[in-house]
Amino acid sequence: MSMFCYQCEQTAKGTGCTIHGVCGKSEDIASLQDTLLFGLKGIAAYAFHARELGARDEQVDAFMHEGLFSTITNVDFDLNRFVSLVLKCGEMNLRVMELLNNAHVDKFGKPTPVEVETGTKHGPGIVVTGHDLLDLYELLKQTEGKGINIYTHSEMLPAHGYPEFRKFKHLVGNYGGAWQEQKKEFDEFPGAMLATTNCVLIPKDSYRDRLFTVGITGVEGVKHIQGRNFAPLLEMVKKLPPLKEQPGKKITTGFHYTAVLGLADKIIAAVKAGKIRRFFLIGGCDGAKPGRNYYAQFAEMVPKDCVIITVACGKYRFNKLDFGSIDGIPRLIDVGQCNDAYSAVRIALALSKAFNCGVNELPLSFVLSWFEQKAVAILLTLFYLGVKGIRIGPTPPAFITSGVFGVLQQAFDLKLITTPEVDLKAILGK
Repeated sequence: MSMFCYQCEQTAKGTGCTIHGVCGKSEDIASLQDTLLFGLKGIAAYAFHARELGARDEQVDAFMHEGLFSTITNVDFDLNRFVSLVLKCGEMNLRVMELLNNAHVDKFGKPTPVEVETGTKHGPGIVVTGHDLLDLYELLKQTEGKGINIYTHSEMLPAHGYPEFRKFKHLVGNYGGAWQEQKKEFDEFPGAMLATTNCVLIPKDSYRDRLFTVGITGVEGVKHIQGRNFAPLLEMVKKLPPLKEQPGKKITTGFHYTAVLGLADKIIAAVKAGKIRRFFLIGGCDGAKPGRNYYAQFAEMVPKDCVIITVACGKYRFNKLDFGSIDGIPRLIDVGQCNDAYSAVRIALALSKAFNCGVNELPLSFVLSWFEQKAVAILLTLFYLGVKGIRIGPTPPAFITSGVFGVLQQAFDLKLITTPEVDLKAILGK
């Protein structure tokens, strides 16, 4: 790992500058600083969305300053203090996820389960990707009554669960899957596209002129919407050929923690009767790297007396499958995207309270895929809550050294995924 010595302004290897020896920063400290930075980026994303809706948290803001300051060279070389700071990052991420959840509920109502069409309707269409629900809401208001159909993509899928969004009849469905399929899916979409946040990819030339960005998102050579005035986007879509009528499968989303807790009595009864043996939280970011088919294979292999809770876009590998139900309880419970991980945490804590035990004593296993900064922040939240035995993959994060990974393994029994067969056998004990 390369580091920079501010004494002689040279890049050095290992523990610091071999000329002056003043950096004193070990690989593990550098790794924890990187982990903290990625976690802070995740917090910043959630805080940004919350602030757009008028919500903020002074404690979160103060920690952003503390955390960033702590990553400056020659500030802190204490490994144990840095581990504590990383766990505090998880605590602050929990606070900011709650803040954003409450802001979304205040603005758009409490989500409830809903079936979402995945085909296309005849007529002009705009597909919206990213995480900023306020951008989608303003677009829906400006397109109402204009004969333009709006489709969500990837991270926008949870919008369909909110009552205020369901009032718009021209929000007709979800198009496509996870972010890494964007270039192929947008290339095949004849309408216009709007990117509100990450994960936007550098577009192909074939659809670059039909792609728009808004808010914090930008791509060189792509038209950017100012002040949520979507008039240029509406002008563009009028000139484009209409989409064809093409039916698709229905998928279900909108299992906010309040909706799931409404089934609490049923869930508790099913567990006590032996009808539900275990819960699996299979979630996290998706990506194009080989090995991520593990999560679809794992989900398909989960026994029929178990329930799958899923969150974020890793679910697009298996959310069109029919998992059925147990005594009216769906075997696949989609709580939303990474923004909605707070619901998954609340469900786990509620089950813990209902069964009068710690989270680690619950019949609940976490099988997570990591990719970007918000996934790191959520993982740190789980560590802050003391969750142990998490399986993560498809590979360990490149910024985590073997020393830091060893600390996490010892403290939290963190495991790397192997194969679905081996991991299921280890979890179920047979």
